[in-house]
Amino acid sequence: MIELRHDRLMFSFSDIHPEAKLTIDFQRTLRIPDDGKEYYLPPGLGRFPLNHLDDYAKSIPSKWLEHGGVMLPMYQSEALWISFRTEHIWDRRTGYPFAIKVATGKINAISGDGWTEGLQRRPQNYMVSNRQPWIDGYCVEKGVIQQFVAMPLGSSYSTEEQITGEAEYGGIQIVVYPMKRGLFENRFPKIKHDLAKFRRLHSLDEMNVKCLIKEQSLDMGLAPGGRMRQEIYEDPFDLSD
Repeated sequence: MIELRHDRLMFSFSDIHPEAKLTIDFQRTLRIPDDGKEYYLPPGLGRFPLNHLDDYAKSIPSKWLEHGGVMLPMYQSEALWISFRTEHIWDRRTGYPFAIKVATGKINAISGDGWTEGLQRRPQNYMVSNRQPWIDGYCVEKGVIQQFVAMPLGSSYSTEEQITGEAEYGGIQIVVYPMKRGLFENRFPKIKHDLAKFRRLHSLDEMNVKCLIKEQSLDMGLAPGGRMRQEIYEDPFDLSD
């Protein structure tokens, strides 16, 4: 099930496991210079607001409703990063693992390939939630990404247009896959301890779509911006997990 709560996308798979829950939100951030140099990760400046497309059915393009989903407002050339968070499971000392695929205009942000179903290991076309708390842009080489930056579709700047020559999809596409229950429980067996004491001693910090250009009725795509150092971590589990 996917829900929209407080500008966050909440994924839950109660049929897999009661703790199989993942939260995704989209953070405003500073745009770094696109000058070929590499920069440190910029700060988050708060979540972008998210809204159901159906709530604005009378005022948005009809083709948006055909695809469904949610929308967020961005100014042209504004930057974002995407945050992934799982709740810590105290008696297993981990969050529930998810494989996460992110694409813009149906171009995979990790591999740079066109959208395909399922997960791929060589090269890896997804991230793992427990190791990857966020992504700031397109992976362009090992340890380097180019920032997600908003551009109107049809401007020739979006990643989709640069790779395919077409401005067909735009927006952001996300798919998540929870780990299978039996494998999760075997890999992360329960640990017996004084739960109240453990919580006192181990406080955890919170790890800190269809889109449109704000104040314009333009479809939005994302384009690669400035370069920064960010590792896309390898999946520590088996692909079949």
